[in-house]
Amino acid sequence: MTEFLTGLFLVVGAAFMVVAALGLVRMPDLPMRLHATTKAGVLGAGLMMVGVAVYFGDGGVTTRAVAVIGFLLLTAPVAAHAIGRAGYFVGVPLWEHSKTDELKGRYDEKNHTLASPPEMQDAKQDDDVPRA
Repeated sequence: MTEFLTGLFLVVGAAFMVVAALGLVRMPDLPMRLHATTKAGVLGAGLMMVGVAVYFGDGGVTTRAVAVIGFLLLTAPVAAHAIGRAGYFVGVPLWEHSKTDELKGRYDEKNHTLASPPEMQDAKQDDDVPRA
């Protein structure tokens, strides 16, 4: 049973890694590529580490596998965000069929600040009104 579960986790993890690789090649722009590779890559590597932990069944190996999974879950989204942010600010073009660019006109390059969205500014103005 252990070999079956190990094989299952490894094969499913490898399949997610293939999906991540295909997403990297097939997606049209940087944000979509990051989305595909981060989610599928972390899930694929995590499932492979679960397979390793199941196969060895040792406390030390399981602890290391859990640590690797935790490290992936904590660092991959932050790294993808940093790469996406850097790509946006250096002018990597978005796909022509992207419907919205929510940062356009809201980022001040001189001060490196981001303006609040209009609905937040309206709510802030409502908060400034004295209440009876």
